[in-house]
Amino acid sequence: PPTTPPPGDAMATVAAMQPGWNLGNSLDAVGSDETAWGNPRITEALLDNVRAQGFKSIRIPVTWSAHLGGAPSYAIETAYLNRVKEVVDWALADDFYVMINIHHDSWQWIANMPADRTNVLARYNAIWTQLSATFRNSSPKLVFESVNEPQFSNSSGDAQNATLLHELNTSFHTIVRQSGGNNATRLLVLPTLHTSSDQARIDELTATFTALNDRNLIATVHYYGYWPFSVNVAGGTRFDATVQKDLTDSFDRVYNAFVARGIPVIIGEYGLLGFDRHTGTIEQGEKLKFFEFLGHYARTKKITTMLWDNGQHFHRTAFTWSDPELFAQIKSSWTTRSGTASSDLLFNAKASAISAKTLTLNLNGTSFLGVRQGSTDLVQGTDYTVSGDQLTFTASALTRLTGNRAYGVNATLHARFSQGVPWRINVITYDRPVLANATGATSAFTIPTQFRGDQLATMEARYADGSNAGPHNWTPFKEFDVTFAPHYSTNTIALTSTFFAEVNDGAPVTLTFHFWSGTTVSYRVTKSGSTVTGTAL
Repeated sequence: PPTTPPPGDAMATVAAMQPGWNLGNSLDAVGSDETAWGNPRITEALLDNVRAQGFKSIRIPVTWSAHLGGAPSYAIETAYLNRVKEVVDWALADDFYVMINIHHDSWQWIANMPADRTNVLARYNAIWTQLSATFRNSSPKLVFESVNEPQFSNSSGDAQNATLLHELNTSFHTIVRQSGGNNATRLLVLPTLHTSSDQARIDELTATFTALNDRNLIATVHYYGYWPFSVNVAGGTRFDATVQKDLTDSFDRVYNAFVARGIPVIIGEYGLLGFDRHTGTIEQGEKLKFFEFLGHYARTKKITTMLWDNGQHFHRTAFTWSDPELFAQIKSSWTTRSGTASSDLLFNAKASAISAKTLTLNLNGTSFLGVRQGSTDLVQGTDYTVSGDQLTFTASALTRLTGNRAYGVNATLHARFSQGVPWRINVITYDRPVLANATGATSAFTIPTQFRGDQLATMEARYADGSNAGPHNWTPFKEFDVTFAPHYSTNTIALTSTFFAEVNDGAPVTLTFHFWSGTTVSYRVTKSGSTVTGTAL
């Protein structure tokens, strides 16, 4: 699309907003100011550097609740409104498309609408009346989003939820349009309930779009992936067909309901829910496959995406990526596809002779070019062979690459393709991990662990009768980092108080640790009051 699409062409404008980035956990922080959740104050330099990464739009979530006066005017604190405008103006000066909204107010007080409709609506309307006046003459590149992740507490059900959200979206639309200036045609973003892409939620928003009959509207949902994979629970360790189908079904639904009818869609937030704890919750290669595919499929469905970043991805003062490999994959997905493989980990057991190892290539429409170690090309036929989608490394090459067979990563290779980013493959020497007996408290129990080059994927927990132990007792596979976590630097596996809170007293629990090499190791823990005894099996 042209850099500045013609006015009134919402589809072209939203296409020009791709890709987008969220300034998360700053102005949306619940507390005294934008630093309340640990991020530094926003600077012009930060926005300049985000723009330099290739982002075309920026979503600036704003929580207003701590900065509002009382009824009936609900006046926004002048200093706070000026600060929001300052940041918006910086972003506009950087030639960003900018989206602002009402953010965590959604669960703080808007959720009370079923029981307090009059007061909630008055407060909501007062905010948008003031914002409409403040930004009335701002650039058309500024976009308003009615409310983030709308939700209602203690409603009578779906019908009432739909009615209340329709009322909020419609009131927002009326207030902004009637305020004149650039607001008469400003692009407005309307969410589904919970910003869900479930069909029923989409149908409800479709009805609102039909009623409003305004060509300058955008639909929005959020996407954080298939939940078991997104948080690593219930054995959801891999980007498999189920995870992929969840994504394609979600994007297909919004495409069919909106994009196919000429209504643009923005995925206002995307990522993986496990990132709320840390980005290591999901194994790196599986994570890369998820983001490669998400970027590709969003492009095919003409959907604009906005990466959720609460400070865990782009450093707010150093202006560097915490995981450059992840960002390279995301950035590449905006324009092309990349080849991947069944794994980025290639394990050789130290206890046995090295043999040939095979990975399955996912070409994704690319052509395989070869394998490189640093600047040196491996030799096809000698170091590896390719048969269809099967990439096999020879025993002789792996022997050379592993060297003295020290535990851990011995060599890093890159499979190269005709387009996109190369696929990193770590060649690893490992042995079966060794766990030791231990005693401790339910508040802080750790298992001494010799990982011996291996990496932990997931953990099962079962009582002696085979029933599931611990939280999420519908599955034996517990949630990574919430109930257990490997700590490679201290050679321990921690079991959390969250895990023990839902373990029966005096009932031995057999833990089965699944490692990425395919090895499993069993261990038994027994809780007695606040004391835990652990035994290697």
